[in-house]
Amino acid sequence: MKDEDQHDADSYHVPVLIEEVMTYLTRGGDGLYLDGTLGGGGHAFALLSACPGCCLLGIDRDPEALARAQARLAPFAARVRLLLGSFLDAAGDPQVRRDGLAGALLDLGVSSHQLDDDRRGFSMRPGLSLDMRMSLEGATAADYLASVPEAALLRDLRGGDAPRPRALARAIVARRGRRPLALSDDLVGVLESVLGRPAKHSEKARVFQAVRIAVNDELAVLEEALPALRDALNPGGVLVVLSYHSGEDASVKRMFRAWSDPGRGIPPKVPLRQHEMSALGETLTRKPVSAGPAELAANPRSRPARLRAWRKAA
Repeated sequence: MKDEDQHDADSYHVPVLIEEVMTYLTRGGDGLYLDGTLGGGGHAFALLSACPGCCLLGIDRDPEALARAQARLAPFAARVRLLLGSFLDAAGDPQVRRDGLAGALLDLGVSSHQLDDDRRGFSMRPGLSLDMRMSLEGATAADYLASVPEAALLRDLRGGDAPRPRALARAIVARRGRRPLALSDDLVGVLESVLGRPAKHSEKARVFQAVRIAVNDELAVLEEALPALRDALNPGGVLVVLSYHSGEDASVKRMFRAWSDPGRGIPPKVPLRQHEMSALGETLTRKPVSAGPAELAANPRSRPARLRAWRKAA
């Protein structure tokens, strides 16, 4: 790839914690790998460059990301197969069912390109339509805010760490009764009416993140996909997850812990069969791995990233 092409690819989405991801992921050895959130293909490019015996199944819900990744991964075309869809469907893929996975990577959240592209409506910059759909299909964020019941909205805002979620849910429902929330300014305006002051950047970011997660059903998809991907791993295979939200990270931590130490937290007198006490594998990251000073300086968006890795028993 030419230098200018590589720069263009990196500008689509700068891969986060790439060296750390490769350190853990490639412990699975040669074989089929899944990149379930392909994005611009940065992690996939690094994996295929470092591992000549590896092939890749790349999946993304965003057709624009898939097209960009296809161009970037062209040098490895013989070892790459790309699919438009959700990583939730990966375990049912015929190749995965036949060969199993040496490793799987989920880089959760939204890409730099999605945030920077005004057409996609992920950003809180003024005047943008509230869209936030990763797949470019289905209900938009504006549709969600116009119709979600208040109780469900409260749950989603609270789960997304939004400030003053109960008051904010009530205010959104009251506002949509007068006129719809169609633009980023509308959602920021409701937040600031609840706070009684200009909202901080971090407060706005948490509200937009909560809405985005709800629109794309991200937490539910993750909860269902993790056990399916665990079962699709071959013995010794590795599952790596990069999360950017406390709810995502908590789900990953809880599952990895349960798979590695199934007896943890169970009262000693509770009867369990031996197979119920057997670990399915080991957690490779005692604590989540985060970006170091050099990466933070080069890519401030890497700050919230938390990497956890788990390896299936051989």
